[in-house]
Amino acid sequence: MIRTATPDDIPLIHTLVRELAEYEKEPQEARATEAQLHEALFGERPAAYAHIAVDDATGVPVGFSVWFLNFSTWRGVHGIYLEDLYVRPEARGGGHGKALLRELARICVERGYERLEWSVLNWNAPSIAFYEAMGARPQDEWTVYRLTDGALTALGS
Repeated sequence: MIRTATPDDIPLIHTLVRELAEYEKEPQEARATEAQLHEALFGERPAAYAHIAVDDATGVPVGFSVWFLNFSTWRGVHGIYLEDLYVRPEARGGGHGKALLRELARICVERGYERLEWSVLNWNAPSIAFYEAMGARPQDEWTVYRLTDGALTALGS
């Protein structure tokens, strides 16, 4: 079962974000606080949205997705950028990740969005295989660039 996250889910989302950071071998980078997540997801002007995957048999949350809208000047419409998708190891293989992606694809189709995009680490072979099995294809003609910390401050000052 996939449901839209509520403010009561913030501690869970915070925990799952930290678990994802551990899985991706970057725990020190997961610095968001519960207050920041609450503001981003449920503040006056939400910047992102979240869904929770719940095990049908137990009712226990086992994963989540966090996403936001992007915009294609070429297509002239919004799309969804999937920031995070994570299913706890003990629940993998149960269809939760696919259900989370299916929900986002459903939202795209329903709203006329023409793209559902995300990034995956090059070493994450299980996730790459999972995504490609659903028909997703890598956009290897593009390289992601990022400014953070001192470089961002220097450029923005």
